[in-house]
Amino acid sequence: METINEFFVLMSSLLWGWPMILLLLGTHVFLTFRLGIPQRKLFTGIRLSVKKDHSATGEVSQFGALATALAATIGTGNIVGVATAVALGGPGAVLWCWLTGIFGMSTKYAEGLLAVKYRVKTDDGRTYGGPMYVLERGLGMRRLAIMFAVFTALASFGIGCTVQANSIALLASETFGIPSWTVGLFVCALAASVILGGVKAIARVCTIFVPFMAVLYIIGCIVILCMNSDYVWPALHLIVKSAFNPSAAGGGFVGATVMMAARFGIARGLFSNESGMGSAPIVAAAAQTRNPVRQALVSSTGTFWDTVVICALTGLVLVSSILAYPDITYDDGAALTKVAFSKIPLVGAPLLSFGILTFAFSTILGWSYYGESAVNYIEHRKANRFYRILYIVALFFGSIISLDIIWNIADCMNALMAIPNLIALLLLSKVAAQETKKYLWDGHLDDEMDTN
Repeated sequence: METINEFFVLMSSLLWGWPMILLLLGTHVFLTFRLGIPQRKLFTGIRLSVKKDHSATGEVSQFGALATALAATIGTGNIVGVATAVALGGPGAVLWCWLTGIFGMSTKYAEGLLAVKYRVKTDDGRTYGGPMYVLERGLGMRRLAIMFAVFTALASFGIGCTVQANSIALLASETFGIPSWTVGLFVCALAASVILGGVKAIARVCTIFVPFMAVLYIIGCIVILCMNSDYVWPALHLIVKSAFNPSAAGGGFVGATVMMAARFGIARGLFSNESGMGSAPIVAAAAQTRNPVRQALVSSTGTFWDTVVICALTGLVLVSSILAYPDITYDDGAALTKVAFSKIPLVGAPLLSFGILTFAFSTILGWSYYGESAVNYIEHRKANRFYRILYIVALFFGSIISLDIIWNIADCMNALMAIPNLIALLLLSKVAAQETKKYLWDGHLDDEMDTN
């Protein structure tokens, strides 16, 4: 087992090395300019995300699709992951993380657009889509599509299921002294009550759950920034300056080079918002939308909320807290966020615990649909119920066992998901550009989709 774990550690470090980081970031930048900088239409996307389109086809509302995608995307990485980036890459990592989110919006836009354009509708009215359908119907690459589906299904049991259940169990055990097996049973029962209802039940819960948990966490960040008001501007200045000049950080941040700041900031941003990974377009394809560009705009707002807002706020909280409280040690990313929130009297620690618990549980819900859709693509609904039951059982085992090897396998599966998805995005960038020109830049955003 140790040998297997070492193999996946090595494989993960290779897959998530500079080549993958540059490929993802390069795709973000390329699509930004290839599509005419769709980030300019951010507020249009936000408006569409909360607007119901009853005349459109699909299974869930546009906001339901966005909330489900955010449920899977907003996770412990937004809290602990940013802190790790700051600890390893210095305050400049926050700016690189933020820039990744800005450019990543175009990739999330393209993913949503192609997912809707190449989605399929079954005889019983179900709607399916995502990179596997894009690869098959848009490029004729059936084998690569199956590979993506397999990687997605395997990843769902890792990053979306067992590791999240494990995070919940560890936190509940350390904070409240609740046995892990008890937590596991509770998580299984709670998840089953939602997952067994399919995408409509998942979307219905996420539309209520996700905004509530995100807003509560954002309020906590704002409270800390108000407490650190004298250090917010110096922190912002330090973040920008040290992203390009490592000597500007000073103190304990010495040794965090520009390359380290860029590497950890970009990697955390990419891993946090999942732009280019190919997961979010799976649920985007189920959205009720009259044309691909409308849902593409809505999908792009997911990266904005996840990275440009939540990750940036977390980073600013951490750096300002380090400046405000010199006693804080910032070489341990996991402890850094905990110490920063503990500065809020009485409610700080419980608020952080609630954030981690809810973020982890929402990821369980979102990824269950991703995995089920991947299995459905391979088996055409024959294994859907079996997958749901297996996913729920895996939640229990994830709560009670050590998951070092699962983390490493999940990292590898996520990287392997991204490769076929990026191939589809780059090869079909002309199609995405044509659809964008037709519906967005030529003023036909309210037109119906041409299904010919």
